[in-house]
Amino acid sequence: MTPQPAALTRVDYSGKHALVMGLGVHGGGEGVARFLAERGAHVTVTDLQPVEKLKAAVGRLSHHDIRWVIGEHREEDFRTVDFVVRNPGVPTTSPYLKVAREHGVPVYMEMTLFFMECPPDRVAGITGTKGKTTTTTLLGEILKEDGRDVVVAGNLRVSALEQLARITPKTHVVLELSSFQLEGLDAIVASPRAALITNLMVDHLNRYPSLDAYFEAKRNIFRYQGADGVLALNRDDEPSRRMAQVAPGYLVWYGGEDDVPGAAEARLRGRHNRVNMAGAAALASALGIEREVIARAVAGFRGVPYRQELIREIDGVQFVDDTAATTPDAAVAALETMERPVVLIAGGADKELDFAPLGQALNRPDSRVKAIVLLEGSATDKVAALCPTKIAGRHSSFDDAIAQAWELAAPGDVVLLSPGCASFGMFANEFERGDQFNQIVRSL
Repeated sequence: MTPQPAALTRVDYSGKHALVMGLGVHGGGEGVARFLAERGAHVTVTDLQPVEKLKAAVGRLSHHDIRWVIGEHREEDFRTVDFVVRNPGVPTTSPYLKVAREHGVPVYMEMTLFFMECPPDRVAGITGTKGKTTTTTLLGEILKEDGRDVVVAGNLRVSALEQLARITPKTHVVLELSSFQLEGLDAIVASPRAALITNLMVDHLNRYPSLDAYFEAKRNIFRYQGADGVLALNRDDEPSRRMAQVAPGYLVWYGGEDDVPGAAEARLRGRHNRVNMAGAAALASALGIEREVIARAVAGFRGVPYRQELIREIDGVQFVDDTAATTPDAAVAALETMERPVVLIAGGADKELDFAPLGQALNRPDSRVKAIVLLEGSATDKVAALCPTKIAGRHSSFDDAIAQAWELAAPGDVVLLSPGCASFGMFANEFERGDQFNQIVRSL
């Protein structure tokens, strides 16, 4: 698949009145506000968070002429603007968005704006429940190894809009797209020409009314492709196989048993990462990358932060940051890669998920988990009930939790932060949780 990409289209926002709903925690809302202000729009940012939580972002935007409504939303703001840009964290059912729609005000998202300027045939989009960031980053590395100019952005804390300025006629764009972000493609009926789904598991049932609704949001990664579109699907994932029945373009299948170029020399561990490598390799091949190039990139890939990342070893004890494991299935995947006895740090906020698979992993006779240290949160009671005999403590202080885990670990063990839960409550997001873990561990 090697058609010439279409040229970028610059949208004129000069004089338009835009309302950015939610700054968010990953930089997307901030990037939207900056982008629109620099394009000459009259920007209002409204966010329910208290001003002290937004102080850093507000400071970074202080050089732009932006009107702020902090700590509340006002209905009149949603009635009187030209368009609203909602943060992915804002559900479509928000009553304020209903007000906007009732008054004929379009509701966009960051990805809506991005695809209005960057044609879908320039984009390779990756989604799925787990493995998105690793697969996205590796695909970007493969394209770079082939000598291509590449932009990697999206749900990995890189604002896609802020990358528009450096996209040239020869630039290839690789986007990690969450289900929330994909909702923004309905407004312009667009999907990336090249797409990949890593897997489809139970997640975000605190946001979507059903699992089918969550999967439907994921389907936007290919829903609006044409016959020239390409979709890479995991043959071992049953929900993905069902997606194949409605795919309009060319299908590429991959799986953990594939002969992945460079995999024998790869640094990534675990079957789940083998599947991630297979997906990136399959889509890269469909994009015209030679096997030798893929092999060099896969062999040299070092992985991504916050995903089974070795932070430090102290007196024979390894400290591993897997804060991105925000679901029970992700924590199970991390435990399956561990080759040492594990002191597990788990617990956190509930996303209404099934913890039974994690319980089975913790209670297996061959489980390497010797002790579990819990972080407080709305899901922590569920985690505590999975394997009561291994619960060593429960903490609302991260310092205390890490200190106890270190005390329980012996030389040759690993202290693994793989919570299996969301982070909200003790932390702003999973990345803050990971950053605090890394900082505390480095100070031990």
